[in-house]
Amino acid sequence: MSAPTAPWLDRLLSSPWSDVGLAVAAAIAQTAPLLFRHSDSGLPWHWWGYVATVGASLPLVARRHRPVSVLLVCAVFSGLYDLADPVAPQPLWYGVLIALHGVAATAPPRVRLPVFVVMCAGGLLTVGSPDTATRGIVLYVAAYALGRATAGSRAQAAVLAERALRLERERRTHEERAAERERARIARDMHDVLAHSISLMIVQAEAGPVALHTEPGRAAAAFGAIARTGRDALDQLRRMLAVLHDTDGTRAPQPTIHDLPALARQVAGAGLDVRLTTEGDPRPIPADCGLAAYRIAQEALTNVVKHAGAAHAEIRLRWHDDGLEIHVLDDGHGVPGPDLPSGGNGLIGVRERAAACGGTATAGPRTDRHPGFEVRALLPLPAPERAVPA
Repeated sequence: MSAPTAPWLDRLLSSPWSDVGLAVAAAIAQTAPLLFRHSDSGLPWHWWGYVATVGASLPLVARRHRPVSVLLVCAVFSGLYDLADPVAPQPLWYGVLIALHGVAATAPPRVRLPVFVVMCAGGLLTVGSPDTATRGIVLYVAAYALGRATAGSRAQAAVLAERALRLERERRTHEERAAERERARIARDMHDVLAHSISLMIVQAEAGPVALHTEPGRAAAAFGAIARTGRDALDQLRRMLAVLHDTDGTRAPQPTIHDLPALARQVAGAGLDVRLTTEGDPRPIPADCGLAAYRIAQEALTNVVKHAGAAHAEIRLRWHDDGLEIHVLDDGHGVPGPDLPSGGNGLIGVRERAAACGGTATAGPRTDRHPGFEVRALLPLPAPERAVPA
């Protein structure tokens, strides 16, 4: 990779007015000996000297657009400077060197390399002494090297700018995808909360009037359960909606696997006998898997209340070395409703939550030869740490 030029030089050479400034500066520098020195014979300098110095400088105004043409014009006037006499003794190198820098910085290799070789050969053939030829070659090489360094610096800056633009696009794409995932997660949570709570409230509201005259205590309990379910649903919705307006990063805790006993009691208030059993040794579980386990059980129980016509349900948690197995079983008629495997949001949400944790979920008739329906999910977990024998 080419070494970058000095920042001030790169800014100077990249400015739109740099070509005009360089042309004027080169013209002043090359005309100065004619203006402030006198000939040994006392005669005024020949007018051709002024024409040659200006002709070897002013074409630099167009060096950015016609670099090769500008270099040839400057070289011709510089080489013909000594055509008339008397003129101030000086080499007209400024315009040629600046023009050669422009060719090296902008021209393709098939153009700049032959031009550079011709310039060096011409310098060797036209100078009057070996010392002058050596100085000319050194200056040509330096101008060419600076031009290539400028081109490398600009190419490097372009690559870095493109890389920064690409990283910015990737960052925005990542943020957009993250926002989509977050919206999908909130939508699933809202679906679970609303479907579960409203289903329980409907069941309790339908059972309340039936028991109002025969079992007033049961009717009062049903209405109390409706109120508790509604308040719980409202609290959960407020927590989820607060996430959308959250600016300081604080969020209310989401339910976890430790809230399953409260979920079972809540569903039992709707008249469904729900048991929670645990097999194996419980251990810490990641927060996302804990929330997924709660939502899977909640969705499965919601479907039991809405579709199964069951009297009993059970949540089984089985802890294995490589994961957590969740079974939700009921003793209903086992015919899936519109939210189950036919493609509704219920089972899709269960499967997506399990997949988000790297697990799987299935639903169908019970496999233990009992009537009813079963939702089964497997969430992988890290292997438990085992004590090393002393």
